[in-house]
Amino acid sequence: MLITLVIDSYQDKSNGVAMTTERFANVFIELGHEVQIIAGQVDSKGKLKGVSLGVSKVPVLYQVSKMQGFYFAKCKKKAIKEAILKSDVVHFLFPFKIERYGKKICDKYHIPSTAAFHLLPENITSTIRLNTKVVNDLIYKKFRNFYNKFSYVHCPSQMTKKQLLSHGYTSNLEVISNGISPKFKKIKVEKPAELKDKFVILMIGRLSVEKRQDLIIEAVNKLPFKDKIQLIFAGKGPEENRLSNLAKNLPNPPIFKFFNQDDLLNLINTADLYIHASDAEIEGMSSMEAFACGLVPIFSDSDLSAGSQFALDENNLFKNGDSTDLANKITYWYRNSEQRAKRGEEYIAFAKNYSLETSVKALVEVFKKAIAKEKE
Repeated sequence: MLITLVIDSYQDKSNGVAMTTERFANVFIELGHEVQIIAGQVDSKGKLKGVSLGVSKVPVLYQVSKMQGFYFAKCKKKAIKEAILKSDVVHFLFPFKIERYGKKICDKYHIPSTAAFHLLPENITSTIRLNTKVVNDLIYKKFRNFYNKFSYVHCPSQMTKKQLLSHGYTSNLEVISNGISPKFKKIKVEKPAELKDKFVILMIGRLSVEKRQDLIIEAVNKLPFKDKIQLIFAGKGPEENRLSNLAKNLPNPPIFKFFNQDDLLNLINTADLYIHASDAEIEGMSSMEAFACGLVPIFSDSDLSAGSQFALDENNLFKNGDSTDLANKITYWYRNSEQRAKRGEEYIAFAKNYSLETSVKALVEVFKKAIAKEKE
């Protein structure tokens, strides 16, 4: 079938949803489907078809979203309509202007459609320093008006489903992981010379408020062996200067850098510990890629972070917002290298439950249900 994916921001792969969409599109094609992507910017590659709408540059909104690696697409109605009318099923990745218009076209012409919930309101409000229940509830309500138009909505985690149900979402909420690319696996890599004598702690993701890289810096500052620790924050974002200032008393300044996929794989396989400190996280794909390589993770137990579902025991979990508890968990893994190696192998086996191909096939089944529903 011809699957159309509608996503505002696709070109910048520092955006996790864009990376997931690209991976899903490639597997759809491998499974024999045709794929077209409607987005602000799309490079058509191989069998992938692209409809580029251009980037909307509304003052202030453009500047703020750009810092997060996100770009809103222009709503070129004619191009969107023409692409959708060719489709067997349309899958919407966000709840914004182009997606809302696309859904109207689907409903008017009886084109089967589904949606995915990839953006917690808390991710938005943390960025703009308005993370309050009142504001978050208003955004959940605004999003609900869009998502409740669909019979089927993809949720990447049980946590996501739980949040949507608690806010009055009534669609069939299909829990399907975004899936770990087979590229991420344990490989033999030598530590760079400058890191040979360091215990490397890694976190991958945007440098933004809700990701809580600041908490990791606080925790390391409390360690008696902090001179042995090298923090690496693999990502980019608006918080880099603030985080650098917070870390000025660390013996080894953190490394802030965005890595391509090949370099990221090598980095994961040379690190000693992974920390996922986020307050709000739909699934946490970067942490999953890390433990698929055998890198032991520590997750925040935040109610708004799906990471806690991946904790194999209490040593892989710390109290949300508690840098002392995080420091204690770091200390445990630092001092128990044999247990860390054993746990790493357990995580490699555990990761097999979240393969990308399994997730894509599950989403195709959701598409088929939506198609059947439209024919009723």
